Amino acid sequence: MEKTAGILLPLFSAPGNQGIGDLGQKTLMLIDAIADAGYSYWALTPLAPTSHGRNPYESVSSYAGDPIYINIDRLSEMGLLTQSSIVNCNKFKEVVDYDTVRAFKEPYFIRAFKAFKKKYADYRAEFEAFKKQAFWLNSWTAYEVFRQSYNGIGWHEWEEEYRNWPEKQEINLREYIDKIFYVQFLQFIFYKQFQEVVDHARKKNLKLIIDVPYFLNLDNAEVWANKNEFMVTSEGTIAEFAGTPSDIYYPLGQKWDIPVYNMETMQKNDYKIIRDRFRWYARFYDGVRLLHFKFIDVLWRIPAGKEARLGHWTPGPGKYLLNLIQEDNPNLMIIAEDQGQTRPSLNELEDELNIPGMDILQYRMETKLLKKPSKERSVVYTSTPDTPTMEEDYLSYDNNKRIALRRFFKKRNYSHRTFHDLVCHYAIDSDARLVLVNLADLVGAKQPISLSTISPEGELVDWSWKLKDFKVFPSELKKSSEWLMDSGRHSSLQNQSLETEKPAE
Repeated sequence: MEKTAGILLPLFSAPGNQGIGDLGQKTLMLIDAIADAGYSYWALTPLAPTSHGRNPYESVSSYAGDPIYINIDRLSEMGLLTQSSIVNCNKFKEVVDYDTVRAFKEPYFIRAFKAFKKKYADYRAEFEAFKKQAFWLNSWTAYEVFRQSYNGIGWHEWEEEYRNWPEKQEINLREYIDKIFYVQFLQFIFYKQFQEVVDHARKKNLKLIIDVPYFLNLDNAEVWANKNEFMVTSEGTIAEFAGTPSDIYYPLGQKWDIPVYNMETMQKNDYKIIRDRFRWYARFYDGVRLLHFKFIDVLWRIPAGKEARLGHWTPGPGKYLLNLIQEDNPNLMIIAEDQGQTRPSLNELEDELNIPGMDILQYRMETKLLKKPSKERSVVYTSTPDTPTMEEDYLSYDNNKRIALRRFFKKRNYSHRTFHDLVCHYAIDSDARLVLVNLADLVGAKQPISLSTISPEGELVDWSWKLKDFKVFPSELKKSSEWLMDSGRHSSLQNQSLETEKPAE
């Protein structure tokens, strides 16, 4: 079994000159640093525009990229801006101020758009080719234009003619023609820059992994454009909710503000709406972490007006859908987000289709649990994007637990002084097929909570932790490079293995 390792880091947390990690030169440098250290993967959180707040898992599109990730300097490389007119924004901040960054970038986007229209002949062929490939672009454009006209409110609160536009198209879009062009321009630029990042990663033999939710939020362009595929009404209400039954953690169960799929329509269309999403991801990514994976096996459905505990189990699409996804995308690795209570049938499904599940070391920070080795068919995480970092967690342990854990690692010849080094090194030495080290753990970040941080005013700012610059983490990556080599996970060892497997000419 080939053993590999990767780095987990949201793009917004990468260093950047314009207030946020983006699709610019600094990210290409980040890719170089990760790949040169011997890592084979970079795992990201979704890059789509978000609904309310900054949670990347609450996106309003499965396909569109958030313009906040567009790099301004690269617009000057396209001749759409002059480099001398570009300034930096919050260059060395360790917090992403989303409102400030959006306000900073928007005037540049507008100026670049005006230049793009003047030079459209130079970009026509490339722009038209993108529109042809992006089969989702028209529905996203209409949705985003309408959503902006409603100041960001989701479709379920729009007036009827807007709410049901995909079915009836009673609104003439000609009056929005310039806004439509602008939204499409931003997507064209986003994917042009993103493709350059993807190409650079492939050149460095660094594979990309993205988190993909199985369910979609109600406030989502795909739900709006395909209401018959979901248990929603034309009035914009949810007819059946996804959730969980009662358990020891949630005695009343959970009822999420998420519609379940209309399985009858899904089956009739051979799950096209889901398969299209994975085909699109496979264009850019080498792997996906499929969130809510266990609901592909069985699903807890809660009728509108009922409490979570009064829902009922129904079969999910199971092996049939997963087979379709694997057949459509034979080179796409699937990681099952299978945390919480699961049924034996789910583990059987993973075994049969060779889909690795998650093993989060942070959840096993007890000596008796750490003694249990990781499964080969698993992906070990030190922590995840929506949990505290290891050092943050360590601060919450009592003294007895700290002593017991350090004794556990010392008996296994780990002599690092810092707790995060102990955990990261131990993870890399595991038996798992793949290890994903949270870069926030590798650098020993203590502040982030769910990759969040505290503002100067003492408020919790979600999804805002950011690497300030390149001064610290390259040395941390270099240190872990030795661990990768000793464990057989270093990418150079895989490359050597591939060379020896080539047939003689």
